[in-house]
Amino acid sequence: MSETCNHDCGSCSANCASRQEPQSFLEKPNPHSRIRKIIGVVSGKGGVGKSLVTSLLAATMQRRGHQSAVMDADITGPSIPKVFGIHGMAYGNEDGILPAVSSTGIQIMSVNLMLDNEETPVIWRGPILAGMVKQFYGEVIWSDVDFMFVDMPPGTGDVPLTVFQSLPLDGIVVVTSPQELVSMIVAKAVNMANMMNIPVLGVVENMSYLECPDCGKRIEVFGHSKLDEVAAEKGLDILARLPINPQFASLCDAGRIEDFEGEWMTKAAEKLEGLLEK
Repeated sequence: MSETCNHDCGSCSANCASRQEPQSFLEKPNPHSRIRKIIGVVSGKGGVGKSLVTSLLAATMQRRGHQSAVMDADITGPSIPKVFGIHGMAYGNEDGILPAVSSTGIQIMSVNLMLDNEETPVIWRGPILAGMVKQFYGEVIWSDVDFMFVDMPPGTGDVPLTVFQSLPLDGIVVVTSPQELVSMIVAKAVNMANMMNIPVLGVVENMSYLECPDCGKRIEVFGHSKLDEVAAEKGLDILARLPINPQFASLCDAGRIEDFEGEWMTKAAEKLEGLLEK
């Protein structure tokens, strides 16, 4: 390299680090896997129902004839197996780890399926948590999956960063609630996605309202939603507004989320189906 090279003069060697392509951190899937689209489900804070939305998306797409899968990347707070009524441990063969399969055929992998006791706390540091996510992608055999939904832990820590860098995400869905914090919650998730060049497919608002069982009136339990303003400001689609529904909550507690009969996720499903045409 020329002593006077400033990396813009064209005189530096082709081997100069400034001319080389950025390093890719993408993990390779199991050779026996086939995954068409990978969707991350994220939130800027905890407690907004991210795992619920992940499960609903998977159940909805499965019901519409698309093979779905859920990777539970919320390693320290896994809840996906319980929602689908799956217990016990995963097993494997010489080709890799086999995911559990729900009653309707949804493929699922979670750290709870790798513990002797599902109530054992996962007390691991960041690098180990991130390594488990990579293992779920690279060592599990995901068979003919149309949509894999990745239930990510809240925030912008090690595990979300690992998912953004290691998995070839086709987009993210942001989950929020109708409280005043919504602007900050959405902004954090959207800004991180933009920094990582991941498309934001839209926003799902959970706990949006309560419907009176007698008159059908919608009651805004947490006050008037600010989502319309925030979505317009960020240029985002509102994919769904989920109600507070005691019957639906009971189905989740019983591990029967696939029995839900609501059409709340129709717009989100149509948006996802559009990805298959690209």
